[in-house]
Amino acid sequence: MDLSFQAPGEHHYVHSISAQGICIAGQNYCQSVLLTADQLITDWPPQSFSEFKAEFLQPIFQLHPDLVLLGTGSRQHFPDASILMEFYGRGIGIEVMGSAAACRTFNVLVAESRRVVAALFPFEAGRQS
Repeated sequence: MDLSFQAPGEHHYVHSISAQGICIAGQNYCQSVLLTADQLITDWPPQSFSEFKAEFLQPIFQLHPDLVLLGTGSRQHFPDASILMEFYGRGIGIEVMGSAAACRTFNVLVAESRRVVAALFPFEAGRQS
Protein backbone atom coordinates (compact mmCIF):
# COMPACT_ATOMS: atom_id res chain seq x y z
CA MET A 1 0.00 0.00 0.00
CA ASP A 2 1.69 3.19 -1.21
CA LEU A 3 1.08 6.04 1.23
CA SER A 4 2.80 8.89 -0.63
CA PHE A 5 0.67 11.89 -1.49
CA GLN A 6 3.33 14.58 -1.71
CA ALA A 7 6.97 15.15 -0.86
CA PRO A 8 7.46 15.47 2.91
CA GLY A 9 9.30 18.20 4.74
CA GLU A 10 12.44 17.56 6.76
CA HIS A 11 10.94 14.72 8.77
CA HIS A 12 10.51 10.96 8.61
CA TYR A 13 7.44 9.60 6.90
CA VAL A 14 6.24 6.17 5.86
CA HIS A 15 6.38 5.71 2.11
CA SER A 16 4.58 2.34 2.01
CA ILE A 17 3.66 -0.73 4.02
CA SER A 18 3.07 -4.27 2.81
CA ALA A 19 3.80 -7.87 3.69
CA GLN A 20 7.36 -7.13 2.51
CA GLY A 21 7.85 -4.51 5.23
CA ILE A 22 7.53 -0.87 6.20
CA CYS A 23 9.33 1.51 3.83
CA ILE A 24 10.76 4.58 5.58
CA ALA A 25 13.21 6.93 3.85
CA GLY A 26 13.74 4.44 1.03
CA GLN A 27 14.68 1.61 3.41
CA ASN A 28 12.45 -1.44 3.96
CA TYR A 29 12.05 -2.70 7.55
CA CYS A 30 10.61 -6.14 8.28
CA GLN A 31 10.81 -5.74 12.05
CA SER A 32 8.96 -3.59 14.57
CA VAL A 33 10.03 0.06 14.69
CA LEU A 34 9.51 3.19 16.73
CA LEU A 35 9.20 6.27 14.55
CA THR A 36 9.08 9.99 15.29
CA ALA A 37 9.54 12.99 13.03
CA ASP A 38 13.30 12.84 13.56
CA GLN A 39 14.10 9.41 15.02
CA LEU A 40 13.85 5.86 13.77
CA ILE A 41 14.48 3.08 16.28
CA THR A 42 14.83 -0.32 14.63
CA ASP A 43 16.02 -2.37 17.60
CA TRP A 44 12.81 -2.20 19.65
CA PRO A 45 12.56 -5.74 21.08
CA PRO A 46 8.99 -6.96 20.51
CA GLN A 47 8.83 -8.33 16.97
CA SER A 48 5.11 -9.06 16.93
CA PHE A 49 2.09 -7.73 18.73
CA SER A 50 1.80 -11.00 20.66
CA GLU A 51 5.20 -10.19 22.25
CA PHE A 52 4.16 -6.65 23.27
CA LYS A 53 4.35 -6.30 27.06
CA ALA A 54 4.66 -3.43 29.55
CA GLU A 55 8.41 -4.06 29.83
CA PHE A 56 8.82 -2.65 26.29
CA LEU A 57 7.16 0.72 26.98
CA GLN A 58 10.14 2.66 28.35
CA PRO A 59 11.73 3.38 24.93
CA ILE A 60 8.41 4.89 23.84
CA PHE A 61 8.14 7.06 26.97
CA GLN A 62 11.73 8.29 26.52
CA LEU A 63 10.66 9.89 23.21
CA HIS A 64 8.27 12.22 25.14
CA PRO A 65 5.26 11.93 22.83
CA ASP A 66 1.91 13.65 23.21
CA LEU A 67 0.35 10.80 21.25
CA VAL A 68 1.34 7.21 20.42
CA LEU A 69 -0.02 5.39 17.40
CA LEU A 70 0.19 1.67 18.10
CA GLY A 71 0.15 -0.18 14.77
CA THR A 72 -0.65 -3.78 15.65
CA GLY A 73 0.10 -5.47 12.31
CA SER A 74 -2.32 -6.38 9.56
CA ARG A 75 -5.29 -6.22 11.94
CA GLN A 76 -6.26 -4.15 14.95
CA HIS A 77 -5.54 -5.88 18.27
CA PHE A 78 -5.95 -4.18 21.63
CA PRO A 79 -3.27 -4.52 24.30
CA ASP A 80 -4.05 -5.39 27.88
CA ALA A 81 -5.82 -2.60 29.78
CA SER A 82 -2.84 -2.28 32.14
CA ILE A 83 -0.68 -1.21 29.18
CA LEU A 84 -3.20 1.43 28.15
CA MET A 85 -3.25 2.70 31.75
CA GLU A 86 0.54 3.21 31.63
CA PHE A 87 -0.01 5.76 28.85
CA TYR A 88 -3.05 7.41 30.42
CA GLY A 89 -1.26 7.69 33.77
CA ARG A 90 1.50 9.71 32.07
CA GLY A 91 -0.92 11.94 30.19
CA ILE A 92 0.03 10.39 26.84
CA GLY A 93 -2.70 9.66 24.32
CA ILE A 94 -2.68 6.29 22.60
CA GLU A 95 -4.57 5.17 19.52
CA VAL A 96 -4.60 1.49 18.60
CA MET A 97 -5.09 0.50 14.96
CA GLY A 98 -3.74 -1.74 12.24
CA SER A 99 -0.26 -0.75 11.08
CA ALA A 100 -1.40 0.59 7.68
CA ALA A 101 -3.82 2.99 9.39
CA ALA A 102 -1.14 3.95 11.92
CA CYS A 103 1.29 4.76 9.09
CA ARG A 104 -1.25 6.95 7.29
CA THR A 105 -2.15 8.74 10.51
CA PHE A 106 1.52 9.22 11.42
CA ASN A 107 2.23 10.88 8.06
CA VAL A 108 -0.60 13.37 8.57
CA LEU A 109 0.22 14.18 12.20
CA VAL A 110 3.97 14.55 11.69
CA ALA A 111 3.29 16.92 8.78
CA GLU A 112 1.30 19.01 11.28
CA SER A 113 4.37 19.08 13.61
CA ARG A 114 2.65 16.98 16.26
CA ARG A 115 4.78 15.15 18.87
CA VAL A 116 3.73 11.69 17.77
CA VAL A 117 5.40 8.29 18.05
CA ALA A 118 4.38 5.43 15.80
CA ALA A 119 5.07 2.04 17.39
CA LEU A 120 4.67 -0.22 14.36
CA PHE A 121 4.52 -3.97 14.08
CA PRO A 122 4.96 -5.53 10.64
CA PHE A 123 2.19 -7.43 8.88
CA GLU A 124 1.95 -11.10 9.67
CA ALA A 125 3.26 -13.32 6.86
CA GLY A 126 0.84 -13.49 3.97
CA ARG A 127 -1.54 -10.78 5.33
CA GLN A 128 -2.12 -7.19 4.33
CA SER A 129 -4.57 -4.46 5.33
